[in-house]
Amino acid sequence: MSAVTPVADGLKIRIYTQPQAIRDQIIRLHDNEIKVSITAAQVNGEANAHLIKFLAKKFKVAKKNIIIEKGKMGRHKLLHIIYPRQIPNVIAEIYII
Repeated sequence: MSAVTPVADGLKIRIYTQPQAIRDQIIRLHDNEIKVSITAAQVNGEANAHLIKFLAKKFKVAKKNIIIEKGKMGRHKLLHIIYPRQIPNVIAEIYII
């Protein structure tokens, strides 16, 4: 599976998260995953909640439209983005819709 895969109702994206970063940002392709830094710490699900909120803004979707399918407890995640209304530039460079 590539870092970004189209599905019938949106995209599946493999993410590598870097918690406790200086700022929230989608960085680049990193070993067949999209590296995303977030400012939240990996405590009590804060990092996952923060990641979903950050990506919801970037893809212009409701938070409920971003599902962590794999990797809730780790840095390597598989996300399902349902009906994104916008594709961030870093991801568009990897996968052109």
